[in-house]
Amino acid sequence: MVVGSATPDNSRHFMFKKICLLSAIIIIALTTTGCSISFKGGDTGDTDGGLFVSINKGEQWKQKTSIPTISGTPKTMAGLSVNSLIMDPGDHQAIYFGSVENGLFYTYDVANTWQIAKGLEQATINSIAVDPSSRCIIYAAINNKVYKSNDCNRSWSQTYYDNNVTVKINDIIVDHYDSKNVYLGTSRGEIIKSVDYGVSWQTIQRFDMGIKKIIISPHDSRVVFAASDKKEIYRSTDGGEHWISMKEQLGKVGSDFKDLVFAKDNKNLIFLATHYGLLKSTDNGDTWSQITLIPPEKKAVINAIAINPQDSQEIYYVTDTTFYRSSDNGQNWSVKKLPTTRAGWKLLIDPENPKIIYMGVRALRK
Repeated sequence: MVVGSATPDNSRHFMFKKICLLSAIIIIALTTTGCSISFKGGDTGDTDGGLFVSINKGEQWKQKTSIPTISGTPKTMAGLSVNSLIMDPGDHQAIYFGSVENGLFYTYDVANTWQIAKGLEQATINSIAVDPSSRCIIYAAINNKVYKSNDCNRSWSQTYYDNNVTVKINDIIVDHYDSKNVYLGTSRGEIIKSVDYGVSWQTIQRFDMGIKKIIISPHDSRVVFAASDKKEIYRSTDGGEHWISMKEQLGKVGSDFKDLVFAKDNKNLIFLATHYGLLKSTDNGDTWSQITLIPPEKKAVINAIAINPQDSQEIYYVTDTTFYRSSDNGQNWSVKKLPTTRAGWKLLIDPENPKIIYMGVRALRK
């Protein structure tokens, strides 16, 4: 169950992202030719995928998918679909794009150029996490395994392996207060925790349904939510030792989880997207109220939500076809058609300049 992994090297604290980017480019220059970057998967033939960036809160979007090569002719990840998307909590210029079937990509220059994470499988990246205290420590989940890099993507080693190859590690998250604590959520229903940077692991909770997402409060890392793949949501207030179901608090409108986000400027405010719409709680999940939405087109559901980290009155969500924005806590909404035939799947907001929004898109299944 447990696979050893090197503990964090303190020297990582003195490494800068620019050094890492230069190293990555050198590696590509030495090992990659202009025609050797190839992708797999049925949706890679289209060119309106990958990542889109807006610098004006979603009014306009620009596709950002360039991959430099030694040939001088950039490749592109415009044919890829996103499965996971995160921003380094210590560096808003660093973004990690976990693709469907094609591995991990990263940028250290606000998505102007992308690099491929060498040493990882060319597979679907279920989840990504970056150590908030050490920028070059990165975790990535692929199928039943978790990999770890201690050197900003230059090398990777396996740090967790599940003996059951049918089990998937659906989510990874690192405690922002104490980054020795790392949580995994599995398709078998476990919450697994490491208290030593992923060297050893222990199952701290077993549910009777798979866990698809774990969310830690940015204000108090003892407050943890877990969303199952069978519509239930659970909460812990003691770092995962004890859990309660939120079924009673949420009722029917809280079923079929889609996304959950904590407000950064209000420690008790949470937003939850479900199949039935958008809800908010002002007391850390004890009670919930529904936010009125513009009725979406038939069968459209929310895929992702985002909250302005500097102003929680500003709410964003995205569906398969449409981007929505409210600047008054959901009383009024502006609507924009997506700049792609693909579904809006993931949203990130730059914490230093909230006008900048990143959107990962995904091919619609036929």
